[in-house]
Amino acid sequence: MTTTLPFGTWPSPITAEQMASGGTRLGGAQLVGDEIWWTEGIATEGGRIAIVRSTGSGAEGAAPEVVLPAPYNARSRVHEYGGSAWTAVPAGFGDHGDADDHDSHEPPLVLFVDFASQRVHSLVPGHEPHPLTPVGPEVPSAHGPSLRWACPTPVTLEDGTREVWWICEDHTGGADGPRTDADGAPHVERYIAAVPLDGSAAEDPAAIRRVTPASRFVAAPALSPDGTRLAWISWEHPQMPWDGTLLHVAPLIDGQAGTGEIVAGATDVSVLQPAWLDEDTLLYLADDSGWWTPQRWSAEDGARPVLPGGSPHAEREFAGSLWMLGTIWMHVLDADRVLVQHGRDADALGVLTVSTGVVTDLDQPLTLISSIAVGEGGLLVIGGASPTAFPALHTARLTLDPAPALSPLQVLRSSRQDAPDPAALPAGESIEVPLAGGGVVHAIVYRPRQDGFAGQDGELPPFIARVHGGPTSHVPPVLSLPVAYYTSRGLGVVEVNYGGSTGHGRAYRDRLKGQWGVVDVQDTVAVMEHLVSAGIADGARLAIEGGSAGGWTTLACLTRTDTFAAGVSSFGVAELESFRSDTHDFESRYIDGLVGPYPERRDLYVERAPLSHVDELECPVLLLQGDEDRIVPPSQSEMFRDALAAKGIPHAYLLFEGEQHGFRQSATIIRATEAALSFYGQVLGFTPLDVPVLDLDRG
Repeated sequence: MTTTLPFGTWPSPITAEQMASGGTRLGGAQLVGDEIWWTEGIATEGGRIAIVRSTGSGAEGAAPEVVLPAPYNARSRVHEYGGSAWTAVPAGFGDHGDADDHDSHEPPLVLFVDFASQRVHSLVPGHEPHPLTPVGPEVPSAHGPSLRWACPTPVTLEDGTREVWWICEDHTGGADGPRTDADGAPHVERYIAAVPLDGSAAEDPAAIRRVTPASRFVAAPALSPDGTRLAWISWEHPQMPWDGTLLHVAPLIDGQAGTGEIVAGATDVSVLQPAWLDEDTLLYLADDSGWWTPQRWSAEDGARPVLPGGSPHAEREFAGSLWMLGTIWMHVLDADRVLVQHGRDADALGVLTVSTGVVTDLDQPLTLISSIAVGEGGLLVIGGASPTAFPALHTARLTLDPAPALSPLQVLRSSRQDAPDPAALPAGESIEVPLAGGGVVHAIVYRPRQDGFAGQDGELPPFIARVHGGPTSHVPPVLSLPVAYYTSRGLGVVEVNYGGSTGHGRAYRDRLKGQWGVVDVQDTVAVMEHLVSAGIADGARLAIEGGSAGGWTTLACLTRTDTFAAGVSSFGVAELESFRSDTHDFESRYIDGLVGPYPERRDLYVERAPLSHVDELECPVLLLQGDEDRIVPPSQSEMFRDALAAKGIPHAYLLFEGEQHGFRQSATIIRATEAALSFYGQVLGFTPLDVPVLDLDRG
């Protein structure tokens, strides 16, 4: 029997409390001895990231054992977005290369970055952590610790010495103290450094050895198997890592590398993730063909592509945007075979035979692959999600001969132990919407769905456009509880991968160059107009929401078009001049490529800003913001709030204490989720069930 109710009023089994406390933020796994370790975000403990390990029970959903005790939080602030912040090495690692002499039953040594202090710590499970890096000097412009660390990389040098290298983000300005660059910005530099494991550097910064010269940005250190050569990537302002990077290869002499030879990359070629196949051959990913694809380099043959002409995989992305340091897209299996991720709308997994350039795709159900760990005997631990399953860690066995094959995936740990009834979950439909000037925009449509409920005769559903952040990012077709929260209540959702998104080649990414606030707006509006013309959405009840750069697009759509009746901006960018100076170093020149150089194109900075067009805004807005956000500071939301109040536009501004860029605390997630639903109900004309009424300031 089907119950007919207005769209938006359907009773739903999916609650904000479930979204806040029922889900677990899972990090990538590592194989530690014969155990599987990973990280989990604990919302009930302020969102701290704990290192955990499998109990060995093998039961799906079995609670893992916590290795990292509270209040320690394994999270890096390098680039503010962080990246890999921990590793584990065998007992005795670094003891002059004699780790193999230690009892194999001794617990491993855990190395991690603690979020509060950003100091590297060592931990023997069951004991108290000890710091390995010093407290950096106070530098006010750093807005937090002046020394930060990420991407621990265990290495073995040519003489057999074992060390752990880290990427250091240094706000101190060097020996002469804090200083500014030619453009007036605080000087920040990054380099690869060896941190002693004996704790000697905790009080003596001189005990830390710089391995590479400083650059504005560095990533992906890879030491050759014989310990003689180091490869890494670097880039400088105003490039972002998806714009252009340089691949260095340098001999390692007395534990240090010079600038080395630049073997690939340019300001308009993005090179990512170097990995050695053997002592002489380096594999990496580059987009000089228009797609991130595998390339190889050797001193004898130079650089050349791996995929042959006409390869069916030539127009696939084998990498993505490097927002998080330590992101890995390929894993060397032996000197000729590599496990690779590739895709367009969705991720796929395959084995690349380098000598032939042939990719053998593996049968598996995931459409988003977030992490892979490779262990002995072909054991894989794969993090990912699919259109029918929430993010989870899975185990599988990879066999290579006679042909690559993958065993069925087994769930090790799901992000949700309380997954809703499939009857309340939506099905995504990938669409391509033609654009008036040629080309298409990619999107995923989720129509309202809950078995047993339907809208009233003649009624079309309200639809919410969700625009991702970045803006160089990508939303794949996967099961999403925030989406299901809306669709199970009778609201439609469309995820828009506007021009600038990854997954569709360099030309699609470059559509946003100089056009931020134009192309993203036009693409989003084109998708909504398509849904209305196709009779899928109610054109009078369209809303939009997004966070960070998605918040910018939300505000730009609201102020520059009359398409939407309501919008929710979470920590969104509202104007560009103060944002450029207030935001963190990683993105401080990002806008040069998205809008134009400053101050030469100050006119565009002013003209594009949603704050400049509040007079053209007629619809209500909800602003959500964390008070400790360093990426998009609260001032951005507050300037927009003040402009809304001055014009008398209904609005609400919720500032959440202790939250950074993205909400992690249970109480915050509940409040923000319910506030958005109440807001949409008030503006779009429906009465949602079981959520507090949000008070709007009506001027």
